[in-house]
Amino acid sequence: MASITFIDSSGEERVVDGKDGQTVMEVAVINDVPGIDADCGGACACATCHVYVDEAWREAVGGPAPMEEDMLDFAYDVRPNSRLSCQIKISPALDGLRVTTPERQG
Repeated sequence: MASITFIDSSGEERVVDGKDGQTVMEVAVINDVPGIDADCGGACACATCHVYVDEAWREAVGGPAPMEEDMLDFAYDVRPNSRLSCQIKISPALDGLRVTTPERQG
């Protein structure tokens, strides 16, 4: 299990727990985290689960795969630390992960 902090664009924080093997997007949807639309249900076919990974967690999370990079082209306000939360698998190494949702989804 890992604790994940979601921070919305206004700075409000919400801490939720996720199980190993779930994605950050799945945990957000299950816990009604605002700012994660997840229109494609986690198929990496849209960019509506876009998040910014906290700089302290970028190395642990890793970078996007080529297919995810293609989908990020459709996201709003893409940054170097942008990821699709459907592509981030939860593991014990991500306990304490912090991500911020953009002002709006793409």
